[in-house]
Amino acid sequence: MKLKYFFIAALAMTAFTACEDLDTVPEGATLTDEQKADIGEAMPQRAEAGVRGIFSQFNVYMPNEVVLNASRHNDFGYSSIMMFTDGNTEDQVSSDNGYNWVGNSLTYDDRVYTSYESRIVWNDYYKIVYSANTVIGAMDAESDDPVTQYYLAQALGARGFCYLELAQLYQFNYKGNETKPCVPLITNENSDVAAIEGAPRATVQEVYDQVNSDLSSAIELLTAAQDAGQKRPDRRYIDLAVAYGLRARMNLAMQNWAEAAEDAAAAIKNTDAKPATIAEVSKPTFCSADEPDWMWAIYIAETDDVVSSGIVNWISHCGTFNYGYGQYSGGHQISKKLYNAIPDTDVRKGWWSNADGESANLTAEWNEYLASEGFAPYTNCKFAPYQNKLNNDVNANDIPLMRVEEMYLILAEAQAKAGQDGKSTLEQFVRTYRNPQYTCKGDVQSEVYFQKRIELWGEGRIWFDVMRLNKGVDRRGAGFEPNCVFNIPAGDPILLWRLPQTEINGNAALSDADNNEDTSLPSAVADDDKAVLQN
Repeated sequence: MKLKYFFIAALAMTAFTACEDLDTVPEGATLTDEQKADIGEAMPQRAEAGVRGIFSQFNVYMPNEVVLNASRHNDFGYSSIMMFTDGNTEDQVSSDNGYNWVGNSLTYDDRVYTSYESRIVWNDYYKIVYSANTVIGAMDAESDDPVTQYYLAQALGARGFCYLELAQLYQFNYKGNETKPCVPLITNENSDVAAIEGAPRATVQEVYDQVNSDLSSAIELLTAAQDAGQKRPDRRYIDLAVAYGLRARMNLAMQNWAEAAEDAAAAIKNTDAKPATIAEVSKPTFCSADEPDWMWAIYIAETDDVVSSGIVNWISHCGTFNYGYGQYSGGHQISKKLYNAIPDTDVRKGWWSNADGESANLTAEWNEYLASEGFAPYTNCKFAPYQNKLNNDVNANDIPLMRVEEMYLILAEAQAKAGQDGKSTLEQFVRTYRNPQYTCKGDVQSEVYFQKRIELWGEGRIWFDVMRLNKGVDRRGAGFEPNCVFNIPAGDPILLWRLPQTEINGNAALSDADNNEDTSLPSAVADDDKAVLQN
């Protein structure tokens, strides 16, 4: 099966030998499953190295260079996927020019199953899955040792995270699509058979069952481990609050409203993160895992290859106040429709420049920088440069994977859909932390979606709400260039990613007929500057 061969090549390429050390003894003899479990407990440093290997793959310099036979400057681990999915939306505007490496996502050329993006997305998720499977297969699931429980939970949580997102990229929302094909389900239990016989696309229900099993097991293990005093060393790893947060995302996607509310509440209760205050977000920020509201993060060090590359990193493309591709591509702007819908009393309106190209959240020096660099109105002012140094050429920004604000928004939506008082939860949150004059005047679910589009803009999250809520993509009036003004209806097959050709060719259980529909790319429509935001 292609997945197996890819994973072996990927391990060699990225030198994650720690995971392989769980499979062989120094003399090269193969270990049994029972012996692997013994090693996991007797030599926890090897299990720790395997877990480090999992999360290292969230931040890798060109991890697909060998398999793509190409050096792609949008190939830097999980944050590449964040950038692609944001590029697909109607909320993040950019120019389709030679310096913009999200151009294929603007035009949906990334859906062509031979595209570089198609392969990057697939490979990046399944590499994490493969490394997680290796750790899971080497650990004793019945162990009461807190160190073993903690490491096993990390791998289960990471695998659940990947399959949850894969399910929402390769098939439409859970409800009504439970029996439809999703993605191949590779675990530590079936990987050997799949390597020989291939693996078909599991159903949506089967994938969600696996996600639920993984995340629920991770919660149980982390509860026991943390009760015994085991703690994560930093926010790049999964703790109990993050595991609850991931399951809250899952239950929200499944429309298990009461369960989603319970999990979001548990995430809030078990985290030390607190929502950022109005004062804290009244200037560019969101650049360090030490910020008070971050629950889970990709850690970036100055010595990392993505940083020493200068420009092959997430903030190079998605930032405004740092050196990088953003300076040459014109940067990223918010949809004019979305911006104009934000009340003036909301501090987040300053996360972007206004129609005159200035932001109330910036000093005169930083506003002058926007003008001198020629950035268009509505340009991103949300993300600070590394160490808050204007025009910093060291792109070592950490990247958020989960912030506690998302949990409050999940809680409000889930409560409202479960017949509880989600409106009060939403109003209290927004009034306290973003807009003191806020009142929820409409449907809570629609209002939460609007709040997420503002709060989580640029963080690679909103596409998953587009898919779970069965939304379309209407770029009219948003500020896109004419060739990227689309009005894609909900349920259009172009919204789904296609399994890459390399997987179809290399997986004995798949054929072209098993892929998502090979549909035509969207056609540009007439723009409408008077278009208003629809939720």
